Amino acid sequence: MKKLLLVVTLLSATITNSFAQTCTPDITLPAPNYADSTFGAWPDTLTNFGPAIVGVAYTQDLQFKVPLDAGDVDITLAGNTIQDFTVDAVNGLPPGVLVGYACNIASCTFAGGSVGCAQLTGTFSTPGVYPVTIDVTGTILIFGFPVPAPYTFVGYKIVVGTAGIVEAVINPITIHPNPANDHITIDGLNEKLNITSLVITNMEGKIIKNLEVTSATMDVNLDGFDSGVYFIVVNHAGGNETLKFIKE
Repeated sequence: MKKLLLVVTLLSATITNSFAQTCTPDITLPAPNYADSTFGAWPDTLTNFGPAIVGVAYTQDLQFKVPLDAGDVDITLAGNTIQDFTVDAVNGLPPGVLVGYACNIASCTFAGGSVGCAQLTGTFSTPGVYPVTIDVTGTILIFGFPVPAPYTFVGYKIVVGTAGIVEAVINPITIHPNPANDHITIDGLNEKLNITSLVITNMEGKIIKNLEVTSATMDVNLDGFDSGVYFIVVNHAGGNETLKFIKE
């Protein structure tokens, strides 16, 4: 949950002054998303951002809760107070018109223990899969002194495509089991994605195996694969996706 909270906090801050406040924090008690959490952000990186269609206005709401105790983020910092978090940069957003974040606090600096929200809006112009990375600096009070704690969060993405591609990516491409022994199963190879290539590479980027897409679900034999980390690289009409798996 730790990356989830900060990610949303970060997202909120890339807003320019031309964007007005567009969201209201959920402060009902207990708020449904917060009932089982001391902190977090919704949607999380598993649910991820909703897909976008080229030329169609896009909106993504985010609700978040900032931790008060730094131990909720890093157990070694337990007992130290989180003063605030400030967003430094959000990288990887799709190109388009009026792309930005609006948050419920104009400064997009959020106090420890607070509840807030952010909204992403824009009309995207170029199809593709856009990983979003977010740079944040937290301020932690250690022995009463403010100490900056910069961090970069990864795991979010926005898929931009035509209506057909977007429909396909609602059910994302997945790999299981992971880790694997003798085989893996790749799910979600929807024909609407218009997949042009599907390969397995090693850590160095060397292609180990080319795969022909014959169905939405494919079993891949791992005989001859050494133990280690591998990647499934899928190129399709909406861009490309890379998924990691481990061969035991």
